[in-house]
Amino acid sequence: MSEMVLILIRSISAFLLLLLMARIMGKKQISQLTFFDYCVGITIGSIAATMSVDQNVKISNGLVSLIIWGLFPIILAYGGLKSIIFSNITDGKATIVIQNGEVLEENLKKNTITVNELILLLREKGVFKFSDVEMAVLETNGDLSVMLKTEMQPITPHSIGLKPEQEHAPNILIMDGQILEKTLQKLGYSKGWLLGEVQKQGANEIEDVFVAQLDSYGNVYVDLYNEKSKKHTAEESPTAGSNIKKNPGKP
Repeated sequence: MSEMVLILIRSISAFLLLLLMARIMGKKQISQLTFFDYCVGITIGSIAATMSVDQNVKISNGLVSLIIWGLFPIILAYGGLKSIIFSNITDGKATIVIQNGEVLEENLKKNTITVNELILLLREKGVFKFSDVEMAVLETNGDLSVMLKTEMQPITPHSIGLKPEQEHAPNILIMDGQILEKTLQKLGYSKGWLLGEVQKQGANEIEDVFVAQLDSYGNVYVDLYNEKSKKHTAEESPTAGSNIKKNPGKP
């Protein structure tokens, strides 16, 4: 067997095993990368690269090594689910570094974080003053979670006693010039109504529409294949179909 074919087989084997392990380990290994996960990722990558090109390493030995290193984070994650103490040992504990606007110097030293690094982490969260912070927590993955003081938090409808209408996820009605009929029927709208809505925004036919989206307030967003054809407003191009709001028999 030629050297190139052997490298190809070894590389494909390593890739497929890495793909399988990535699926087994789950999204947490990417979204919440701890120091241990970082070391495991580097080691697995090095093993896979070595197994692909170094023919002095038996392919069976490389695969077994990849499996063993891939099992480490899975075993630790399972152990963390069963025991908080075990989780604290393997992943560490979150640390409060600012409380009531005061920097906790001892906790910074324990985590080898300098004031400049803390200021950088705060700026990444859009915070520039220590005095604005009620609590800042250094998470186990190195990220900083920040809770602002009440008077510094953005105003929301809830904070001023308003109850806005609940908005739901929008629905795609047309994609690539094709009506998603199941979605349209589920929402209780007719094809005639949909045609009228897209014609209001410059389309001649459904096939002219790249995507059409309906929000929870009943507004339709239309994106045409040819943006230049959007010349008419709703007042300039009323259609008979646009007056058909619902299928017969539905409110």
